[in-house]
Amino acid sequence: MSIVSQTTEYALRAIVCLSQQAKTEKGQILTAPFIAEQTKVPPGYLVKVLQNMCRSGLVQSQRGIGGGFRLACDPKKTTIYDVLQAVDELPRIQVCPLGNPLHTKLCPLHQRIDAALESVEVAFKNTTIAELVDTQDPLCMIDM
Repeated sequence: MSIVSQTTEYALRAIVCLSQQAKTEKGQILTAPFIAEQTKVPPGYLVKVLQNMCRSGLVQSQRGIGGGFRLACDPKKTTIYDVLQAVDELPRIQVCPLGNPLHTKLCPLHQRIDAALESVEVAFKNTTIAELVDTQDPLCMIDM
């Protein structure tokens, strides 16, 4: 079981790439093919992910010649959780996965699993995109 979906992984790669670019050149627009190449995300799928992030206000798009995508949020205020919420949901256990009608609350096993998922959620809420960008090992190396 993966804690985050592949869609979330792709969204995080894209937002880190856009954030790294925004750190060096304010307002620069990156094309979807360029972002896809840098992040190793399939181009067609990346566009769908970027469109979801546009709808949530994390990214802006520009159509036409010279069009593409740019960061629309502040990486110092935007968290991993914000990106996750833009494209997917973090799985949480609300009811017994066994479908047992006698389980009116989560059993100890599923309580522990949900508690672990909650701690992941807290960690994601406490990690900004800027923290991911401010490393010595950048994901997106832009040569312009």
